[in-house]
Amino acid sequence: QVQLVESGGGLVQAGGPLRPSCAASGSTFGIAVMGWFRQAPGKQRELVALITRDGNTNYADSAKGRFTISRDNDKNAVYLQMNSLKLEDTAVYYCNCIQFGVNSWGQGTQVTVSA
Repeated sequence: QVQLVESGGGLVQAGGPLRPSCAASGSTFGIAVMGWFRQAPGKQRELVALITRDGNTNYADSAKGRFTISRDNDKNAVYLQMNSLKLEDTAVYYCNCIQFGVNSWGQGTQVTVSA
């Protein structure tokens, strides 16, 4: 079973950057897709960005042009460079991976954007 641990969340002023990271450990063989989701208070969890092992990416419309997802297959890690952060980006950000068709989730890292 794979374990995902996020880090790098925090408090940032609007317009600033933040770069959360996620590291996978345990049985990491066969991880096909890694990505980030987020959940704001009172809202459903939503996709932010995904990246395949080959580096193909998919972004939510809200992330396009501001966020960049990247992946280090050797380290089994995924990163989310977030620029030009907005108040509405405030949420718990969850790391996700798909391994042999099975979804796994991290515990989440809080990102708070202040005015």
